[in-house]
Amino acid sequence: MSTEATEKRHYDVIIVGTGSGNSIPSPQYDDVKIAIVEEGRFGGTCLNVGCIPTKMFVLAADAARNIREAARLGVHGTFDSVDLKQIQQRVFEKRIDQIAAGGEAYRRGDETPNIDVYDRHATFVGPRTLRTGQGDTVVDITADNIIIAAGSRTFIPDIVADSGVDYYTNENIMRVEKLPEEMIVLGGGYIGTEFAHVFSSFGTKVHVIVRSGALLRSSDSDISRTFTEVASRDWDIHFHTKVELLSQEGERITAVLSDGTTITADALLVATGRVPNGDRMNLQAAGVEFHDDGRVKVDEFGRTSAEGVWALGDVSSPFQLKHIANHEAKVVFHNVLNPDNLRAFDHRFIPSAVFSHPQIGQVGMTEAQARDWAEENGTSVTVKVQKIGDVAYGWALEDQDGFAKLIADRSTGRLLGAHFIGEQAATLVQQCIQMMNFDMDVREVVTGQHWIHPALTEVIENAIYGLEFD
Repeated sequence: MSTEATEKRHYDVIIVGTGSGNSIPSPQYDDVKIAIVEEGRFGGTCLNVGCIPTKMFVLAADAARNIREAARLGVHGTFDSVDLKQIQQRVFEKRIDQIAAGGEAYRRGDETPNIDVYDRHATFVGPRTLRTGQGDTVVDITADNIIIAAGSRTFIPDIVADSGVDYYTNENIMRVEKLPEEMIVLGGGYIGTEFAHVFSSFGTKVHVIVRSGALLRSSDSDISRTFTEVASRDWDIHFHTKVELLSQEGERITAVLSDGTTITADALLVATGRVPNGDRMNLQAAGVEFHDDGRVKVDEFGRTSAEGVWALGDVSSPFQLKHIANHEAKVVFHNVLNPDNLRAFDHRFIPSAVFSHPQIGQVGMTEAQARDWAEENGTSVTVKVQKIGDVAYGWALEDQDGFAKLIADRSTGRLLGAHFIGEQAATLVQQCIQMMNFDMDVREVVTGQHWIHPALTEVIENAIYGLEFD
């Protein structure tokens, strides 16, 4: 694509990125002239290479694991093999690829005549001015308002980038041609642990390389410790370790580790964090400021330092979560149309989940954070760890590891943090999110409603009863 623009076009609103940004052009925008810029596939990370397809893979992995573990329930079966092509067809050909293509076709079609789609990379060349293109045509587009929703990408360490070896990221590992016999996973965060679960359940021997001493170390310490213990039964994990040397011969990749170990595998997955994509947009030309970690700086309303330029999602938010990007998109959607009635982001209680084995759901403060907060505010906290195996449904599950951990203000009864590990953790935590958002006293929550017996939600009921209050 030429670097010289051949045309100049003006819009009311330009949206860069079609993840959560694509939800903004709703009926209220029907009279707004809009440009959407997307150099990749419509739908962004979550639809194409993140949340949705990974959880569809996780479902297959859970099924494989359940077959292997069914004997503990008196059900005897054999796990034969995984049909990787069938899984990929179900996920991509029958669902994801159709949705992505349909989303783009809709935005290009007659049903949204107020929208133009540009399919080339966008960079700022001046205040509220982007250089992009359609096919081979280079265009400078300007707008009264520009919304940066450009997302993030995988961080690739120099040791990998400079080695010349083949590697996968979340963007292509699910489309691998064949199931690896052995896989090296760099990183012990949610992406690495989810894919480690998927491929180990499918029968791949998984080696996980972690620079720290635990997996998921940003979670509550009890969650991280228990998850690490359980995962260590299934994966070959190297803690306090980094890769010193990478080489490749044919399809086999060899990693020499700082602990003296040498590992050879036929796939390398890099899951060492995410980088905001703002650094690819020449933000300085637009007067858009950014943090040291590359995130676009925004205020509580989603405004950047440049007039008329907004940002949302992974490109600006410290919370790289789809549900937070969706929330921020709704706020920015409103604020662009209502500059005299701005709404603020609500980042008070940020929930998240890890769909590995065991599953994790979490919201609010960790115990360490809560105790620091209590000391600063002259109060104290109460903590209860309720084992899933001690409630009736937990008996049925034969659960030995899972638990709910609730942290509350001892004087007010307000929940400060909720952390679950085990069966249905990502679903169980939702009731605690509601308690926190609506400022409920857990003493009233536990006594003011019926709890289904013997549903797994009894773990929450019992945990609340185990908290001690003034």
